[in-house]
Amino acid sequence: MGQGALPHPLTGQAFPSPVPPGTGWPEDPACHDTLVAGTADDVGVLSATDDLDELGARVSVCRACPRLVAWREDVALKKRASFADQPYWGRPIAGWGAANPSVLIVGLAPAANGGNRTGRIFTGDSSGDWLFASLHRTGLARQPTSLHAGDGQALIDARMVAAVRCAPPDNKPTPEEITRCLDHLDVELALLPNVRVVVALGKIGFDAWLQLMKRRGARACPRPQFGHGVVADLDSKLPLLMGCYHPSRQNTNTGKLTAPMMEAVFGKARRLLEARPRTAR
Repeated sequence: MGQGALPHPLTGQAFPSPVPPGTGWPEDPACHDTLVAGTADDVGVLSATDDLDELGARVSVCRACPRLVAWREDVALKKRASFADQPYWGRPIAGWGAANPSVLIVGLAPAANGGNRTGRIFTGDSSGDWLFASLHRTGLARQPTSLHAGDGQALIDARMVAAVRCAPPDNKPTPEEITRCLDHLDVELALLPNVRVVVALGKIGFDAWLQLMKRRGARACPRPQFGHGVVADLDSKLPLLMGCYHPSRQNTNTGKLTAPMMEAVFGKARRLLEARPRTAR
């Protein structure tokens, strides 16, 4: 199978197109030979850096979860018919947005034919259409749409990450995969010292954040429960956590989540910044 050039969606660096499952990906030139993850124990080593751009490059070569690796690469090879003429990223997705944000948006995982295709979370799918329209209306995004990684979109004082960096089958990562991937988020958060409000899109993102905060020593009692618009204050030195229904088709098509509901969450997140002073973590 021929391999065409596929630029990294954030750095523009050229990578080969997806190769058949089992043959492995060529190494990211930004990483050292010893940093290509092959087992769960390697994830923490892979993420060990104090530079956001390098973290993104390191995350892009993670192969710690065999089930997710097989799925993301299989989707990238077979492709959805409507995208048959397009290259697929088919790798883990790095966080993106402002380098020193006040608001952090935590999603579930890349969509198989969205982020897994475009290389940017919530980009190129219907969930992203809903999300970015709300972000734009509340002043957190430059444009109301996110179509591809070179579309000129930018987040304003905000950054977006996924609890799980690879597209999972049926959009359902296992608990073990979520826990393993938290190492990437843990390192990324350490490089974002001014995050004051976290908006978790969906229960999995909400619970993953609580799991990470527990790892960092937070002991909220009673344990916050996910709900749309819920605000949890875990500790005065930790970001406030907000819950928001995930903009999945299941939620938007049934009316469980409406555009005004999502816009209200991000509007509230911006207002909460005024009540949450910057504190060193």
